[in-house]
Amino acid sequence: MLSTILSVVHIIACLFLVLVVLLQQGKMGGLGAMGGAATQQVFGGRGAGNLLTRLTAVFATMFMLTSISLAYLASAGDIKLRKSSDTTGKVTPLPPPPASSN
Repeated sequence: MLSTILSVVHIIACLFLVLVVLLQQGKMGGLGAMGGAATQQVFGGRGAGNLLTRLTAVFATMFMLTSISLAYLASAGDIKLRKSSDTTGKVTPLPPPPASSN
């Protein structure tokens, strides 16, 4: 249940991070230049850069935290599996492969 919620948050953070990075103005203008004067009216003269920079930091942090959490949850299952098989102390051999009829 927790890993499902974290996966959904992780995917949302990924999509928004891609969107926010694409909207930022680079040296050549990027996709942020498509808004033209409308973005200046909404964000102000320099406000779009500050807002997009903050959103990038927020979504990048969310992406990192969900990545680490999902990796921990995935490895925790492996540790539990190893501990449960190690408590018996016995190794059960695999059955022999079936004889081929060539």
